[in-house]
Amino acid sequence: MKQEASYLTVDWYRELGYPVAMLCEELGIARSAYYKHKNRAKPEKEKQDELLCSIIREYHATFDGILGYRRMAMFINRLNQTYYSQGYIHRLMSHLGITARIRRKKVNRKGAKPNYVKENFLARNFTASRPNEKWLTDVTEFSISGESRKLYLSPIMDLYDNSIVEYELSFKNNNQLVFKMFDRAVSNNPTAKPIFHSDRGFQYTSCAFKSKIEKANMQQSMSRVGKCIDNGPMEGFFGTLKTEMFYGKSFSTMECLKEKIGSYIKFYNESRYQKRLKCLTPIEYRNQALLT
Repeated sequence: MKQEASYLTVDWYRELGYPVAMLCEELGIARSAYYKHKNRAKPEKEKQDELLCSIIREYHATFDGILGYRRMAMFINRLNQTYYSQGYIHRLMSHLGITARIRRKKVNRKGAKPNYVKENFLARNFTASRPNEKWLTDVTEFSISGESRKLYLSPIMDLYDNSIVEYELSFKNNNQLVFKMFDRAVSNNPTAKPIFHSDRGFQYTSCAFKSKIEKANMQQSMSRVGKCIDNGPMEGFFGTLKTEMFYGKSFSTMECLKEKIGSYIKFYNESRYQKRLKCLTPIEYRNQALLT
């Protein structure tokens, strides 16, 4: 409504004791128009818009600004048992000036010469028909102001449900970072024999890791040189994680950052709805498969 902001201003200052006539004169609106607005019956569509705007503000604050209009629509529909289109939610978010944080572009770095390499058996086939059929992994780094150290995250993603099966955090990007994560994943999933896909990082091309893969009876697969898209879902997870819990944030210590990353991965697995998973969380989707 054209004069809505003025009417709300009058409401605000009226509660503070200012006379309506003076407020209307200052704002250049007719007093009769103000009272007509106050006494009118709001259309159902306007009531719905107001309700959804309040929900959007609440979810934007609750989920720390990570929800774009597509995911905002998903969260609203899941948590309120409703159906509103993405276009409708997009229009309301634009009206409120609410947007999600923007993802930064990945910086590519050259790796060391590998001891051995494997073919790209995954071949960008990022679909899986059952849990533990295809696992992806990679390492990403974090740095914060005032700290000389870097923090490294090494996770494993299951392509069936995009869940993070296991992860390890360390201040050293070495073999132990990957080996500890892999050993725990194997121990916690003793029957899993997935295709295990990674880039050609030094940990994955070492003879020691090759022995671990063979002992676990897994098929190893590696991205081609310079082809980050060969490990696309894993790269996508890193981008999502950093956009939603790292970029634009301040962390007093590395220990605080470690705690936040762990909390985010728990949120991602258990509470973050994904459209590809029929608006379920990764764990909900995984549990459905295990029950059938």
